[in-house]
Amino acid sequence: MLKINHQIIKTDELINELSNEEQKIIVKYMESFKEIYEYKNVNQLNFELFFRTNTMTSARELDKSGVKFTTFTYAFCNKQYWDRLSNGGFLIKANVRPSVALLDILKNGPLYAFECSTAIAIVLYLATLYSIGSTRFDMLFTRLYLMDWQFDDDLPMYQKYGDDFLPGDVLHFNNPDFDPLQSHWRAENVIYFGEDEYYGHGIGIRNASEIINFLNKKRKPKPQISAYLMRLITRPYYQSF
Repeated sequence: MLKINHQIIKTDELINELSNEEQKIIVKYMESFKEIYEYKNVNQLNFELFFRTNTMTSARELDKSGVKFTTFTYAFCNKQYWDRLSNGGFLIKANVRPSVALLDILKNGPLYAFECSTAIAIVLYLATLYSIGSTRFDMLFTRLYLMDWQFDDDLPMYQKYGDDFLPGDVLHFNNPDFDPLQSHWRAENVIYFGEDEYYGHGIGIRNASEIINFLNKKRKPKPQISAYLMRLITRPYYQSF
């Protein structure tokens, strides 16, 4: 259900205002769920739709960039823009514009390797950059740090359990019987595109069955539990911008 200024809105009332097909699809998803999506005004909704489509764009770009998958132990980055810390995280160098350093990951992908949670952070920071512009991004994220689920306070995240998956959401595949020798495949964090399509770093853009089959090949001997898509949803707090 979609509400603007406490009023229930039907998709037909908004569809002509949306030029982007992906945004139209997201609105239709919102209308179809029992979950209430409420906004103060149309501009607030439009920003979230813009951010969500930028999230999907960023995921597709990262998938094509040539970045590599690895564990925190073996992570590496372009030393021109980032310091690689002992925990495998990347901290932006002093006097480097955050927007330039972030876009370098797409420009020089083979110079970077990281695991899937850092990939999700990169996607969401890129979506933020595309949504608010480089000037504001550089002001907010002066000490940009890419590591696991550690987000800057200016990009607040929240999690919830539910089945109301929206394009642009971060979703999670769990692999409870993972191989201890390949513990990095205990789960896969993904960007959801809608229509059973997901981007996961190290796996690529696949449907749910393909991701589950991949993870099931990374289980311990004599596994009993299949990998599965969790009901956990991770989203930026869009209304903070």
